[in-house]
Amino acid sequence: MTGRAATAIRIGPRAGVVIALAAFLGIVAFFWPFLVVPGTFGSHYAPPLIFGVLLVVVLCVVISEIAEGGISSKALAMLGVLSAVNAALRPLGAGTAGIETVFFLLVLAGRVYGPGFGFALGCTSLFASALITGGVGPWMPYQMFGCAFVGMLAGFLPRATGRREVLMLAGYGSLSGYLFGFLLNLSFWPFSLDPNSSIAYLPGLPFTEQFQRYLAFDLATSLGWDTGRAVTTFVCVLLAGPAVLTTLRRAARKARFQAPVRFAKPRAPAGPATGPQTERA
Repeated sequence: MTGRAATAIRIGPRAGVVIALAAFLGIVAFFWPFLVVPGTFGSHYAPPLIFGVLLVVVLCVVISEIAEGGISSKALAMLGVLSAVNAALRPLGAGTAGIETVFFLLVLAGRVYGPGFGFALGCTSLFASALITGGVGPWMPYQMFGCAFVGMLAGFLPRATGRREVLMLAGYGSLSGYLFGFLLNLSFWPFSLDPNSSIAYLPGLPFTEQFQRYLAFDLATSLGWDTGRAVTTFVCVLLAGPAVLTTLRRAARKARFQAPVRFAKPRAPAGPATGPQTERA
């Protein structure tokens, strides 16, 4: 079992620049409570909606840029299969003590097939899951963006093999579960509590005090849920990771996503065999 990625979808230099800009816009979209005062756009609910639409546009641009760099039919088929599997797995755990099964396959597929595939899988998995479960709402772009970067960063993890690789992926999956919850809570924090609460969003406070309030809010309301997500991902990767990694890598070897295409020169047709001729006197 090797720790080398199969790179089902290559990320070119231009796509890398687009992803970097998308990451910056994503951070701005998540941290909008520290940048925009609610009511600035005429409604308290306008900023998350505006940034949600912006994230959808950014995700479409990034995916189109990745696809333009080269996505074969085999990689597209694998993306469709894993997206369907992830969409089917998610309803099995979401809503029960924070148990979240979507990160398990997302981390492993991003590791095996590369960051470009992981980014696309995070978007398509959450989109398909939202359509199946009826979870379409203003929170969906934030979830898609968060999962896209979870899958992409899994493809950038350092090389490792055997048990060391599984432990690294399990630790990363657990940490990403906490970070995903931490970021997603930012999108609705200003509207979730009574303004008189000591952990509620209060416009006009300095960044340090505002951030302390958010940390207290996250610990008080979401730590248990995020822990369930982190533990679920850790256990799933630890127990089923070796078998799933082997299966995905075997599929990658058979698919040969980035196999070079060579065109052989046609051979000249062979003429009838003729023996040596002798001259007549």
